[in-house]
Amino acid sequence: MQALIDAYDGVLFDLDGVIYLGPVAVPGAPPALAALRERQVQVGFVTNNAARTPAAVAEHLTELGIPAGAADVVTSAQAGAQVLARDLPRGAKVLAVGGEGVRQALAEVGLTSVATADDEPVAVLQGYGVELTWQHLIEASVAIHRGARWVATNDDPTRPTDRGLVPGNGAAVAAVRLAVSVDPEVAGKPYRPLLDETVARLGAHRPLFVGDRLDTDIRGAVNAGLDGLLVLTGSHGPADLLTAAPGSRPTHLGYDVGALLVPALDVEISGETARCGPATARVDGGSLVIDADTPGTLDGRVAATWAAAHLAWQAQDAGRPLDLGAALPALVVPAA
Repeated sequence: MQALIDAYDGVLFDLDGVIYLGPVAVPGAPPALAALRERQVQVGFVTNNAARTPAAVAEHLTELGIPAGAADVVTSAQAGAQVLARDLPRGAKVLAVGGEGVRQALAEVGLTSVATADDEPVAVLQGYGVELTWQHLIEASVAIHRGARWVATNDDPTRPTDRGLVPGNGAAVAAVRLAVSVDPEVAGKPYRPLLDETVARLGAHRPLFVGDRLDTDIRGAVNAGLDGLLVLTGSHGPADLLTAAPGSRPTHLGYDVGALLVPALDVEISGETARCGPATARVDGGSLVIDADTPGTLDGRVAATWAAAHLAWQAQDAGRPLDLGAALPALVVPAA
């Protein structure tokens, strides 16, 4: 039996919502990662969360039963620091806004972190940090007004946790943007620097990216020329998938990362009917419906979601979006 992963020589994993939800592992992620490593698949962990250092992220992964080292992790803070280091002289002052992950990333590339605009930084690197205060945002705004180059590690508006969605770095970036007249350069997903750095580090020729968000993970994979697997354990669900724009549509769908170890879901479309495994979706009078004999199991619902997505995308691209209301109740994937 050929598994989805057999078509690829490496996997890049987003973390929040894919591998873990805050302090807890997504159920099934540790054994799936162990199985991938038994197959000698190259694995890299990619995160837009710039708060923690790669070593801290690797330690957390190891605690969750997924052995990892700092070299296995690439953060958006590292990608942002690399963007600046390409153009700035060694030792240049950069206002570090965020957590320790931002400061360490700057140090790794030979740039000097400062904490106030009065230190005359030539750039601002803004990332997520739980200790972020309004004063940090004020300092960033002042520095940018004075001409400092502005790089944001990422602009995710939210991030998933074990307690639900909470504001992400994009919320803080938006606050600064309201006070200045320029947009930031963004290093993390969906922009290429973060994924390009990770692919280069893995040395993979045909890697797959696995994420839980369409707007950052899957769009980032598309931007970087990678195939993408969307999993339904984090931020985005069936309703988001069915309305995804062309540049944010995944190559594959799975409930969780265990989807890598089983055959890929295939969809057959005939006119306005789509079949995926045990599931059938069809268009009926401008509405998307799921056939009643589609199994209500987890596998059946995921298959139905994938079949429905292809019909919804086909209609959207033809300029006649479907009424999704009748289909959505059959596509809601239960929590693990």
